[in-house]
Amino acid sequence: QVQLVESGGGLVQAGGSKRLSCEASGSIFSISAMGWYRQAPGKQRELVAAITSGGTTSYVDSVKGRFTISRDYARNKVYLQMNSLKPEDTAVYYCYADAWGVDYWGQGTQVTVSS
Repeated sequence: QVQLVESGGGLVQAGGSKRLSCEASGSIFSISAMGWYRQAPGKQRELVAAITSGGTTSYVDSVKGRFTISRDYARNKVYLQMNSLKPEDTAVYYCYADAWGVDYWGQGTQVTVSS
């Protein structure tokens, strides 16, 4: 079992920045990839960014050049630095971890970008 706790959400003006953090606990040795999904009202959950155990990153096209995912292996944390935020980035952001092919999720943190 893996437990994930997110922090760092909140309200920000368009053009501003936010940094989300996610700390993993439990069977952390089994974690391979980690990342962030988001879900806006009335929309499907989408993968925003991911990072493998080897450090390879990937991003959805809409955030490329604005968001950066990073991972602190020593502290079992993953971060999402979000810059140049837009109102369409408003969503609940969920941290996830892939451990032995099983996906684990955090409780989610709301990010609201005002215009």
